[in-house]
Amino acid sequence: MNQNIPFFKYPDLFAPHSKELTEIFQTVSSRGAFIMQDDLSKFEKKLAKYTGVKYALGVANATDAMQLLLKAGGIGNGDEVIFCTHTMVATASAIKFTGAIPIPVEAGPDHLMDAISVEAAITAKTRAIMPTQLNGRVANMDAIIKIADKHNLQVYEDSAQALGAKYKGQSAGSFGMGGCISFYPAKVLGCFGDGGAVLTNDEEIYKTIKLMRDHGRGEDGNVSVWGYNSRLDNLQAAILNYFFDDYEGIVERRRVIANLYAEGLKDVKELTLPPAVDSDVNHFDIYQNYEVEAEKRDELKVYLADKGIGTLIQWGGQAVHEFRDLGFTQSLPYTENIMRVGLLLPINMSITNDEIDYVCQCVMDFYK
Repeated sequence: MNQNIPFFKYPDLFAPHSKELTEIFQTVSSRGAFIMQDDLSKFEKKLAKYTGVKYALGVANATDAMQLLLKAGGIGNGDEVIFCTHTMVATASAIKFTGAIPIPVEAGPDHLMDAISVEAAITAKTRAIMPTQLNGRVANMDAIIKIADKHNLQVYEDSAQALGAKYKGQSAGSFGMGGCISFYPAKVLGCFGDGGAVLTNDEEIYKTIKLMRDHGRGEDGNVSVWGYNSRLDNLQAAILNYFFDDYEGIVERRRVIANLYAEGLKDVKELTLPPAVDSDVNHFDIYQNYEVEAEKRDELKVYLADKGIGTLIQWGGQAVHEFRDLGFTQSLPYTENIMRVGLLLPINMSITNDEIDYVCQCVMDFYK
């Protein structure tokens, strides 16, 4: 008998916690605490402590966070910023809207930025490198920072999918000039709408973005820089505070699910699985997504849908440089192949062990 396993059960963000979340809504609302109140400052302090950075700032979304970081770091007209094309288009648009030029490069076997491709893309106009810490894993930051230092380049991180992921014990978002986090509902730590944060150890970047997210206004009301309206709503911060209290448990559960998938699918030769939990001492992965490379990917997706299983092809199966209407002309064959075979299996806090077994069995049945 077929089961019903959506890729992500959005109502389950609320239902198991309805009493506590309703109380949060009533408490925040009764205080009239909607914009930049104590709930936000408390969340920012918790976030900074958790990630080991000096400063965290809540903003409207992770795309804004990336753009604010780039502008605060001095990226602007005519500068080239190298990014991995295996990412959401928002990574490139954040670069574009600073006036800079997004330069796409290849992903490697781990689906993250390929350092060799980065060095080959550097020109006299290159100012920065922006790796995407994708699927809850951090790229080889030693190699990327070595290249940046060699060529006197800045490093920014699109760490939207990687809150809590680490490379050699250092948290995503804490390398280089700073990073961003997304709190989109389907993220490992999600709120009930859009939300994001900037992480940085740079005091000047912190001070600048603190002004820029609120129209350039300081606490005295003086407007000293051109700014945006990009504040994380206080109610969303209160919700994030609630979920953040059990964040280590949430991450551990996702790692358990990844282990179950790795064990259940290990003998399927038609699949290439993501790095297993603790398979590399340098990486601590949080498994925002479980992205496999699958032979006959499209047929498998249809088969699983017929069995009641929701899956997802990231970004519609196109890398950023394949959106030719945006002006990209590059050919990046390794990443293009990833986009033709990549498939996300369901991984979230709603799915049960029995449901994971069912997904694995259906995948095995398809290839048999």
